[in-house]
Amino acid sequence: MDWTVTNELTQRKQKPTKLKLRILFIDIVHPLLKQELEKQNHICDTAYEESKDGIEGIISNYQGIIIRSRFKIDKQFIDCGSNLKFIARAGSGLENIDVDYAENKNIHCYNAAEGNREAVAEHALGMLLSLFNNLNKADQEVRNGIWEREGNRGIKLAGKTVAMIGYGNNGSAFAQVLKGFNVTILAYDKYLKDYSYKSTMENIFKDADIVSLHIPLLVETTYLVNDNFINSFEKDIYLINTARGKCVNTKDLVRALESGKIKGACLDVLEYEETSFENLSKEELNSDMQYLINSKNIILSPHIAGWTKESNLKIAEVLLNKFISDFPQ
Repeated sequence: MDWTVTNELTQRKQKPTKLKLRILFIDIVHPLLKQELEKQNHICDTAYEESKDGIEGIISNYQGIIIRSRFKIDKQFIDCGSNLKFIARAGSGLENIDVDYAENKNIHCYNAAEGNREAVAEHALGMLLSLFNNLNKADQEVRNGIWEREGNRGIKLAGKTVAMIGYGNNGSAFAQVLKGFNVTILAYDKYLKDYSYKSTMENIFKDADIVSLHIPLLVETTYLVNDNFINSFEKDIYLINTARGKCVNTKDLVRALESGKIKGACLDVLEYEETSFENLSKEELNSDMQYLINSKNIILSPHIAGWTKESNLKIAEVLLNKFISDFPQ
């Protein structure tokens, strides 16, 4: 055999083998992610309809998981995944994953909050403008032959003070879209040191006209918005929640709406959502929820802030880039 050919074969044998992982898609995400992972010779399987118990029975065969919110990745599940190297969530929060336990087992955990932050910000703004200008009500009236102008006189956003609780990806993006509306922006984030529009909760309680939540669901943020929080504001306020439903105590919110302390609310998320965020729990459709449904100063949407066609693709791209960073070829 020619020396050159022999040398090329030797080099080829010595070339390190690329890491190939088996990855299980538990939830449907943009197809780009699966396609690109398979291009890198990773094996991608799907279990969109399989139960959590069923997946626990096979998860030891996989090194990676792609999930949105279908169920909780708890200690028991992680223990079943004895070969897991990463858990990736196609969304903003990681509250359905026991991150501390996973990371103690050297499992990488990451989300894609960067992927839908602009969409969340635009949705929050759209809900607020709809509320202030009676757009939902006026639209239905015109469709029913009612031409009511004075009864639909709106409220101007310019000149208001908008406070953001949480100034990460979504909070900062909301501030960006508000910049052209001649509003005063205040922001408070317990976990950041230096950021734009930094304020104190004391100043927010004193000056805010509108309060927008951009916080993860943690023990300390569960029912953050309660009687005590609401009554700490000097002014009557408007509330926007595109974060997590259980950051707001619905019963206390309804009480504040009835008293006028909260003048209106834009709620993309609700306390009564199922764990997967796909439906409302029918057992929880109580009088407080009925109040929100019947109220004319409430704008509701089904957890779709950030749920755009563009963000669907962007989330896949963000997860892919994080995966490549952790597991370079």
